Amino acid sequence: MLTAHATLDPAFRIAPVDRRLFGSFVEHMGRCVYGGIYEPGHGEADADGNRLDVVKLTRDLGISVVRYPGGNFVSGYRWEDGVGPVGERPRRLDLAWRSVETNRFGLNEFLHWTRLTNVEPMMPVNLGTRGIQEACDLLEYANHPGGTYYSDLRRSHGAEQPHGIRLWCLGNEMDGPWQVGHTTAEQYGRLAAQTAKAMRQVDPGIELVACGSSNADMPTFGQWEATVLDHTFEHVDYISLHAYYEQHGEDRASFLGAAAGMDRFIDGVVATADHVAAKKKSRKKLKLSFDEWNLWQESRFAGHTNLDWEQAPRLIEDTYTVQDAVVFGSLLMSLLRHADRVAIACLAQLVNVIGPIRAEPDRPAWAQTIYHPFALTARHARGDVLRVQTATDRYDTAEHGDVPLVDVVATHDAETGQVTVIAMNRHTEEPARLEIDLRAFGDLAVAEHLHLGGADLDAVNSIETPERITPARGSGHSTEGRRLTASLPPVSWNLIRLVPAAE
Repeated sequence: MLTAHATLDPAFRIAPVDRRLFGSFVEHMGRCVYGGIYEPGHGEADADGNRLDVVKLTRDLGISVVRYPGGNFVSGYRWEDGVGPVGERPRRLDLAWRSVETNRFGLNEFLHWTRLTNVEPMMPVNLGTRGIQEACDLLEYANHPGGTYYSDLRRSHGAEQPHGIRLWCLGNEMDGPWQVGHTTAEQYGRLAAQTAKAMRQVDPGIELVACGSSNADMPTFGQWEATVLDHTFEHVDYISLHAYYEQHGEDRASFLGAAAGMDRFIDGVVATADHVAAKKKSRKKLKLSFDEWNLWQESRFAGHTNLDWEQAPRLIEDTYTVQDAVVFGSLLMSLLRHADRVAIACLAQLVNVIGPIRAEPDRPAWAQTIYHPFALTARHARGDVLRVQTATDRYDTAEHGDVPLVDVVATHDAETGQVTVIAMNRHTEEPARLEIDLRAFGDLAVAEHLHLGGADLDAVNSIETPERITPARGSGHSTEGRRLTASLPPVSWNLIRLVPAAE
């Protein structure tokens, strides 16, 4: 049997778990909004058209922050189209996804939805087809108390109190040729810095995210961040990262090692940010906002230029397997492992469009397989992320080089004494025996061991069998002499919750 060894100590901490790591993303794309979170006339919809079954699943998922309204969509968005009387709102062509946008759901509807779901809004501004003035106008509308044109306009629309949006993104993926308003790092950096300074004059309390590379494979990756941060470093709080992962052909080994690619991506952006800080003789440790991440079968997507003009079309509604859930869970582990620098993360997207939640007309919404590792991690990863060194065999991958067969992260909540161990076994045939030295803690007992993985890696949840795949209870675990021993099935993601033995 494969074996792995690790030692946990509460003195060796990476950083506290920021609840903003458990964010998500709602874009005006496909059926994420229309037919997803919003569907007037559905049996589960409230008087405002919000699907309450989706609201409940969002709450249970543990979502903390939601980025809206894009994404690529935001680079052509006129926010004014989505406020005021619904019957007077214009229908527009959305160039990002070749869709017809009705604007029936807009800014105030979204902020009402955030209150229903108890999430924090994260709002990008359009720096593709618009600029400084429009960004300041939107901020004034959203956050200024009253007595000015745009704040009074908001009040006339029924939102008497300011929305108080704290998190703002300075555009989206401006390095991407697919982006409306695509530009160079030099041009974007200047515009982002100017916009940041102006927005802070409207509301000094906001937090700002500058656009990093759209993914680590972009030809300008690294240089883009360096140039943009040369302009914006003093004016922003975060630099963004985006990444999507999929299995290419039969290369399961690389797919199971996807978290190693995420680790390397994060480390590269941190290195660039710290290089800029050193150049500027600054002590600032810029934080990262990984505000788009997920699994996506992107190679199967025809591309937005091949789409017909439709209203809320079905786009990239991928169905996720058990194996996907295992890999997805490992990406959450990577985010936790970098909690000292990654302060925000947004799973893209929330509903239907590569979402953990699926919704259909006249049927209840249901949870995909990837829903479960997210919900469990959001619920139980509390306190501080611990620094874990795992001794285990490694294997070679085409994409990531050698990768550990067993991966482990852990958190410790000093207030409750709970230790949460999250472990992945990447071996496709052998179970792993995981041994963790807990001598630095008091006596602990296993309160729960849940796992996803095992025999049928291709199994999925569906509208007909929405609960076919749920976390299974693990067996073969024990705590003896302040040592945890647990058996991890092949290709599995595991969460083991330890509590003081007195409980």
